[in-house]
Amino acid sequence: MDTSQKIKGCILGTAVGDALGLPREGISQRRAKKLFSNKPIEHTLLLKRGLCSDDTEHTIMVAQAYIASQGQPDEFRRQFAKRLRWWFVRLPAGVGLGTLRACIKLWLGFGKHSGVKSAGNGPAMRSALLGILAQDDTHLRDLIKASTLITHTDPRAFQGALLIATATHILTSNTQPILESVDLLEDLLAVASDNELINHLQKAQASLSQNQLPVEYAKSIGLNNGISGYINHTVPVALYCWLFNRNNFRAAVEDAIKLGGDTDTIAAIVGALAGTEYGVASIPSDWINNLAEWPCSTQWLTELSEALTDGHSNQKPPTVNPICLLIRNIAFIPIVLGHGLRRLAPPY
Repeated sequence: MDTSQKIKGCILGTAVGDALGLPREGISQRRAKKLFSNKPIEHTLLLKRGLCSDDTEHTIMVAQAYIASQGQPDEFRRQFAKRLRWWFVRLPAGVGLGTLRACIKLWLGFGKHSGVKSAGNGPAMRSALLGILAQDDTHLRDLIKASTLITHTDPRAFQGALLIATATHILTSNTQPILESVDLLEDLLAVASDNELINHLQKAQASLSQNQLPVEYAKSIGLNNGISGYINHTVPVALYCWLFNRNNFRAAVEDAIKLGGDTDTIAAIVGALAGTEYGVASIPSDWINNLAEWPCSTQWLTELSEALTDGHSNQKPPTVNPICLLIRNIAFIPIVLGHGLRRLAPPY
């Protein structure tokens, strides 16, 4: 499979996972079963259509910044920071606290010192694409550092983002036969240095060897009723859902969402990983066709993907009218609020 299909799979996989997970964000496994029963997961946010949140928007900005910077890490950081600043004033819904504080600091002129001490999962949700685009391991680390420090300065945030990007980098650059899941985790363990993260990855290896379900693995690391936004929870669980369901995009994303908690980010990362490995063709067509995004439609996301594979010299990244984005976000807020109120109603 060529790189263009992996890039499309990564970007559209992120969008699909994000949109499917958004309606269940922040609720427990038990409550989700009451509200959604055990039906197959589908888009439910707006008349059986899906809308994306900040997970997809950050991936879009990463792609645009990479094209505009021609992959140079210092310029990439500047380009991403510029886009993040203007993204913030267009009233995005569901901004994480760490990212919120960083965006305020960007507007106050902190520049390279905009990041805050946070181990949230924001850097990981936008890092998968950089793993595909990186030229080598050094370039990869420089890009992830540039992407992460804009918002998060905690070393755990960098490591989590680096692990996700390393996984997609292996999938893109490895000329050997596809690694077994346990072996791939072994390669990722070599990147980790945080003791808690290492412990969770080692437990993932053991759980995979015993063919334990993702919900059983989550319980083994203390996550009994939902995955938090802490990066040392998000990253190992996302990796496990993907590796447990190799060659099955639908099952990987469904398992991630059914765990509860920060479902949109977990599913977005899983979608990016599975989409990278098996390309856009692995994503269920109904999940793509029922995305109702505008102005960043599935067609526009495909054009963005193609721009990343056409060479970046003297090329401007695809853009959309910022007024349209503001209108979209203003319309999005009451949809999300309405859905949130619905979740307060029976059945309990």
